[in-house]
Amino acid sequence: MDHTDSFIDEVTEEVRRDRLFAAFRKYGWIGVVAILGLVGGSAYVEWDKAQARARAEAFGDGVLSALEAENPAEAVAALPAEGPQVGLVKLLTAAQAAEDGKTEAALVDLRAIAGDATLPDSLRQLARLKAVLVAGKAMTPEERKAELEALSQPGAPFRLMAMEQQALDALAGGDKPGAIAKAREILAEDGVTSGLQQRATELIVALGGDPAAQ
Repeated sequence: MDHTDSFIDEVTEEVRRDRLFAAFRKYGWIGVVAILGLVGGSAYVEWDKAQARARAEAFGDGVLSALEAENPAEAVAALPAEGPQVGLVKLLTAAQAAEDGKTEAALVDLRAIAGDATLPDSLRQLARLKAVLVAGKAMTPEERKAELEALSQPGAPFRLMAMEQQALDALAGGDKPGAIAKAREILAEDGVTSGLQQRATELIVALGGDPAAQ
């Protein structure tokens, strides 16, 4: 009986092997294709990353060259751009227009960036802040105040820079205590840069305040 059971087990195992081998011959190509797909997919991802990096570097080189050109505004505007780069080109042309005294042209570009939902939020927020800085009399005090309040909300990417403008506006309006208070708020913030920290401290001292006071 033991010999019979052993023989049956051996036959069963052999049949199982035959079936496994037959299944591999029939469906094994699927595994090969899957492996090739994984390898090819990984290679494509790396190739795509390298291409994106090369395009970004080429764009950066183009920007530097354009800014050094005889006519930077035209050179920047002529740069080939795609995706967020389009917004960056507009931001650069707006900066050049503002430097050339073409406030309205600068504001057109800045407002276009701020209203483009396809661009990264940080770029749109920066355009809004730049518009506040460039606008001058093109923006009423109420509009400027409302925009700076929105830009200085917790979590906003340029919160500290907007707060600095709020402090300067308070000073311009004759509200020295308000300017000092806002400068102290800046000093109490996490992530304040050394340059902004220095400017806020100097503002407090210039107005007769104590930067260390709470």
